[in-house]
Amino acid sequence: MDVFEVINNRRSIRKYKDIPVSWDKVGLVLEAARLAPSWKNMQCWRFLVLNSGEKKQALLNGFSDENPGKKALAQAPVVIVVCADPAESGIENGIEYYVADTAIAFEHICLAAHGLGLGTCWMGWYDESAIKEQLGIPESIRVVGVTPLGYPDQEPKQRPRKDLTEIAYFNDWGTTNADQTGIATKSCQAATGT
Repeated sequence: MDVFEVINNRRSIRKYKDIPVSWDKVGLVLEAARLAPSWKNMQCWRFLVLNSGEKKQALLNGFSDENPGKKALAQAPVVIVVCADPAESGIENGIEYYVADTAIAFEHICLAAHGLGLGTCWMGWYDESAIKEQLGIPESIRVVGVTPLGYPDQEPKQRPRKDLTEIAYFNDWGTTNADQTGIATKSCQAATGT
């Protein structure tokens, strides 16, 4: 699958089939995350992979019943808790790069999973200390996000996205160039066939 096709067609999946995910596919997804770029190549990310019903239940104790993703986590055959060690990253201009580093690795998980026919959904509304306590994650480690991983049992439509003219500026802040943003949009659409 072409990278632009993967980017264009990936969706957040909140409903999963009751089909196990092979460890080969889990390994490919984790390998994609491992290859992500990071601040000074420090590779601060850590991944806790859960497939035990008991461990998944322990994780769910850190999620509110109001969280719409909680059911997806319970349903999916695999859950990945995406963590970071802030001591293995840095801070520049007040920006804590462990978050960016781990977000890139998380996105690699999402894209690789989609390329393999699997679904994911970035979840960030949880009680971090409860999750760390329930799963034995060290205090020095941060939980950056959680995703279910499994075969999708839904085909959500693409959600609206802002036009490039609203988010991309050329040479001067606030200056858009409709010709250039139009070219970028048409190029991406041509690459994905949409």
